[in-house]
Formats: sequence, structure tokens, C-alpha cells
Amino acid sequence: MSDKPTVKVTQTGSPIGRKPGQRETLIGLGLNKLHRSRELEDTPAVRGMIRKVAHLVKVDETPGKGS
Repeated sequence: MSDKPTVKVTQTGSPIGRKPGQRETLIGLGLNKLHRSRELEDTPAVRGMIRKVAHLVKVDETPGKGS
């Protein structure tokens, strides 16, 4: 893995009853069930997706591997 900063995103809320775009954003982040986590590269695109579903996820920032 590269030495770029990453964020760990964990799904904490259900997309049931939410707008379709929010469900699709969770899938785009690689989340599809409660309490699943993904470690993603910290980019503006990922940050925007996290902001869209901030009420459904928990974010833990991790420093770069090479730091």
C-alpha cells in the first residue's frame, strides 16, 4: 500500500428509508452492511462521499503508512 493518508470508514446506520443516492454512496464507499469497515485513500472525492452520508458512517483518520 502507498504512504498516502487514509481514512477508516465504518457504517453505523441503515440505508433503509433513505434517499436512493445515499444508498448508492454507501455502496460506492464499499459499505453494504452495518458495522462493516473500509480503509480508503483520503481524497477530495472520498471526503465528498463521506460528507453526503455523514449521518450513517463513523470516520477514523489514520496517518500515512510512511509517516
